[in-house]
Amino acid sequence: MTDRVRHDSLVTLHYRVATSDGSELIATFGTTPATLKLGNGELAPPLEACLTDLPVGARREFVLEPAKAFGAHNPDLVKRLLVSELPAGGADIAPSTVVEFTAPSGGKFAGVVRERDDTTALIDFNHPLAGKSLRFEVEVIGIL
Repeated sequence: MTDRVRHDSLVTLHYRVATSDGSELIATFGTTPATLKLGNGELAPPLEACLTDLPVGARREFVLEPAKAFGAHNPDLVKRLLVSELPAGGADIAPSTVVEFTAPSGGKFAGVVRERDDTTALIDFNHPLAGKSLRFEVEVIGIL
């Protein structure tokens, strides 16, 4: 058992992620702690970076500005598409719906419908947390 979190640690912890205005996105405090393998994509890389070198028992709070979290909101990633170009021809797709698209290579990517009228939809392909500052609170319980 190691005494400090490394980039590839299996770590048991409590954590909370919230936007800077206090809107909680996820939290394990008061419930069962999470056990995560760092480097496997179970926790976003900017949040994993905060954990590196923390000792068992540490409880810290980090504030990540957009550039250190999920980046700035990029207006070039907001596109107006014809409803007919949407999956299933746009049937039942309303504002705030997450829509999954298939790239020519076969890969998948998602966008959020910001606006919709009879013929077009405004789709935002930015990460939903892009442009937002985050508060990340963590308590390291154990490192395996």
